[in-house]
Amino acid sequence: MRFIVCIKQVPDTTSVKIDKRTGRLIREGIPTIINPEDKNALEAALSLKEKYEGEIIVISMGPPQADEALREALAMGADRAILLTDRAFAGADTMATAYSLGSAVKKIGEYDLILCGRQAIDGDTAQVGPQLAEFLKVPQITYVSELNIEENKVVAIQELEDKRVRWEASLPALLTITSEANKPRYPSAYGIMDAYREKEVETWEKKHLDIDEERIGLEGSPTSVKRIFSPEPKGKGEIIKEEPKESAEILFNRLRAKNII
Repeated sequence: MRFIVCIKQVPDTTSVKIDKRTGRLIREGIPTIINPEDKNALEAALSLKEKYEGEIIVISMGPPQADEALREALAMGADRAILLTDRAFAGADTMATAYSLGSAVKKIGEYDLILCGRQAIDGDTAQVGPQLAEFLKVPQITYVSELNIEENKVVAIQELEDKRVRWEASLPALLTITSEANKPRYPSAYGIMDAYREKEVETWEKKHLDIDEERIGLEGSPTSVKRIFSPEPKGKGEIIKEEPKESAEILFNRLRAKNII
């Protein structure tokens, strides 16, 4: 079987700072990590490979330094890594990103399952996976916490706010994986050495893909971020330090006075 995993290198959110003048993220000098739920997607692929055998290909679109994220994925157990990097891809919104990733998937050829993280911690849109599935015209199941392959279909549990839903989809298909699905493994020492000494990260630019240049990067993005800002605090918090019963009564009365309950 062939599994494709889409990963993204994102700023470590504990270190993110915002330029007060422009309202944009300051990325220079900020540590980067693999988007956490993308690691869950990779772990899901690794578990399936151990059960059914096959090949895992990881893809990322980003600047040259995203090579580090892909090598970490190789160290975890991925077989092949592809970096889409070209100045023409810069400024892409979710739709342009999905189009570029989809073009790379089409170049790869046949596959059984595409796995993505539910959402990225820098944008929190949860749109790239579904848009990629739409571009490729394959079934999709989002917010997946459990999955298995039975014959020529994938069976998955979708976690919603108030219930769990069991879905089946024919292969090939695309799933977005939640953090509840698994605990990503750590790369082994041998895996790290192999990722840096024996394996290569393939670099694909726009010239390597069959793409419409009007659909990539900033020019191909129908949406744009006007600015990013931290909301101002609405008020000072208060800790009620009475006994549990009295604290509950005080809290109840205050919420009722504000017509919240």
